[in-house]
Amino acid sequence: MALQITTRTLDDVTLLDLNGRIVLGADTETLGRALQDGIAKGARKLIVNLKRVSQVDTSGISTLVRAFVSMQRLGGKFALINLSERVRQVLDMTRLLNVIPNYPDEAEAIARLR
Repeated sequence: MALQITTRTLDDVTLLDLNGRIVLGADTETLGRALQDGIAKGARKLIVNLKRVSQVDTSGISTLVRAFVSMQRLGGKFALINLSERVRQVLDMTRLLNVIPNYPDEAEAIARLR
């Protein structure tokens, strides 16, 4: 199943709800475009909801890191939420959970980004 992305805005926070896998190929290209589109449109508080992401590979990790770095350079804020155990393990192995802010749910992430 191809990665599906729903973009929402709550006040000044842009949320991307992902459904599928973030793996090399069309999925990471789709995610990369969605993240860059949000940034280009002025999003400075960006939350990526991984609740329905079943798998992430190194290409997917790279896409998330690029968006995180872009937001930092622009003085923005970036966070991941609702990590499944499988995705959490991958991000923990790469030590990214120590670098990219991540929260258990949307409400906490929004409160922390404000």
